[in-house]
Amino acid sequence: MKKMRRLLAAGAAAILLGTTIPGVASAEVTVLGWPGGSEETALRSAVETYNALPGTAEEDKVELLFFNREGFYDKLQADLAAGSDAFDINLIATYSIGRYAPFMEPIDLGADAEKVFGKLILETMQFEGKQYGVPTDLSLHFMYYRKDLVDALMADDGAKAKYAEISQQYLGKSLVPKAPDEWTWEDWAATALYFTKSVNPDSPVRYGTVLQMKNLLFNMMVFQSLPRAHGADWMDSSGKVTVDSPAYRAGLELYKKLYDAGATPKDSLSYEYPETNAAWTSGQVATALQWNAAAGELMNPETAPAVADVTAVVAPPAGPEGRKDHIHGLGLGLNKHSKNKEGAGRFLKWLATENAALTYAKAGGSPALAPTAVEKIAADRPDLVKLGEFAGKYGYVMNGATSAKALSVYEAQAKEFTAYWAGQKSLDEALSAANRSMTDLLK
Repeated sequence: MKKMRRLLAAGAAAILLGTTIPGVASAEVTVLGWPGGSEETALRSAVETYNALPGTAEEDKVELLFFNREGFYDKLQADLAAGSDAFDINLIATYSIGRYAPFMEPIDLGADAEKVFGKLILETMQFEGKQYGVPTDLSLHFMYYRKDLVDALMADDGAKAKYAEISQQYLGKSLVPKAPDEWTWEDWAATALYFTKSVNPDSPVRYGTVLQMKNLLFNMMVFQSLPRAHGADWMDSSGKVTVDSPAYRAGLELYKKLYDAGATPKDSLSYEYPETNAAWTSGQVATALQWNAAAGELMNPETAPAVADVTAVVAPPAGPEGRKDHIHGLGLGLNKHSKNKEGAGRFLKWLATENAALTYAKAGGSPALAPTAVEKIAADRPDLVKLGEFAGKYGYVMNGATSAKALSVYEAQAKEFTAYWAGQKSLDEALSAANRSMTDLLK
């Protein structure tokens, strides 16, 4: 009866979501994964590999379920708090472990896990000294750029003169093109404007950049490295919310300036991760601040034939406070109400092995691997080398961004900031409302 109930629940979810993998009708370990993008692709590959292992018992085989990306964390919390056993393993993130730990079970990943990931990365999945998950992906942002376009700009005196004219008109200063690894946020904005057809009719592409401006909490993680590089934080040392600041104003205004100038598609107010990838692979965009996880798609000739060979990455541009790069870990942990904790535990322990991590990486995932492990895939995934480098040099976490209300803070920001970019609120109104909401959430 228990097995029948579990299979009916999984079958209903499969009908609604269309996300189960083939051949899992008899699976006994259900994993609730992250929908869309490289994380889903990599997890599917890892599960298929695990299910095919000679040592995987029939009752330990794994199936996948996915909630919708929008509202994912609220639904997950509701299900966990209600004691749902519809899934044995669920997604967790650095910014949500404290929120979910009461409904999850600490796990043992084995002695070799530290050799695969390193101590620091394992700690991104720990809460109060206990391990709650396998760190499947480390997330931060790359500045993707078209090296062919930038190289041509840097070699053309006439183009440089046009660049200086455009930067003077839109940014109030005459700028000289620089190599992307030397960009400030103003340099990036000037480059985006130069490569915008509506600003520069001679641009070889239509858009200078593509901004993720949808009212979605994850878009705030992409955006906030801009104000952070200008000195922004959520709270000061006394706990006072500091979102209404010159740093946030500078970042919000720069995004709106680019949006209003047509440097990003007009429907960017509905854009997030997949729309950014689609715009990039079209070959009509010169720069994009995007999650590192996208590198597996955007730099792959099979998935991005028009641009893969001319796509390069650097860390996000610098501000007065230097270069800053939002960082957090994604992973998988054990539901306290799982009906198959032993089988789930075996799968999680396997995920923490080097072979599993390399399988995950080869399928497009972004695990942060220890040097001895990452060197085995560096030729195929050079982005993983940069992942570790950028995290160590530029990674940051906002003050308050690991609290139980962190996701709600991002949601409040997304609501107000998108309203400002859309012209529905003034900058003062948006920041005042964000400040009130954040104060209530973080007090």
